[in-house]
Amino acid sequence: MYALEVRDHIMIAHSLPRPVFGPAQGMHGATFIVDVAFFREELDSDNLVVDIGLAATALKAVLAPLNYGNLDAVLPGEITTTEFLCRHIFEGMKISIHQGNLGANAGGLSRMRVTLEESHVARAWFEGPLTDA
Repeated sequence: MYALEVRDHIMIAHSLPRPVFGPAQGMHGATFIVDVAFFREELDSDNLVVDIGLAATALKAVLAPLNYGNLDAVLPGEITTTEFLCRHIFEGMKISIHQGNLGANAGGLSRMRVTLEESHVARAWFEGPLTDA
C-alpha cells in the first residue's frame, strides 16, 4: 500500500455545550494541524499516489469555511469535537476527489485518513474507503 500525506492547519473557535466536556463547554479557541493521507495499492502511470500540489490546494479549499470561524455558527447544531471535524473534513475531501480536483489519476485512490492534532498530547483521525460501496 502506498500513501502520500499533505498538511495544513486551521484556527477555530467553538464551544462544546455538554457536561462531559467540562471547561470546554464555554467558548474557546483551538489551532488544529490537519493531515490528510491518501492510499492506493499501485502507483499511477507517473509513479504518484496523487499530485501533491492538487491535494494541498484541495485541502486548503475544504478547510477555508472553517478557518478563523466560530464553528458554533459555521456548523450550527453540531457538537464539533475533534473526531467530528475529522469526518467533516474527510467528507469534504471525498467530494473534492470525486469532482476531479485532485486530477484524473486520483480515481485510483482506495482510502483516505484525516488526522487532526489538537495538542502535542492529543489527536484524532477518521479513515475510510473512497468508494461509494
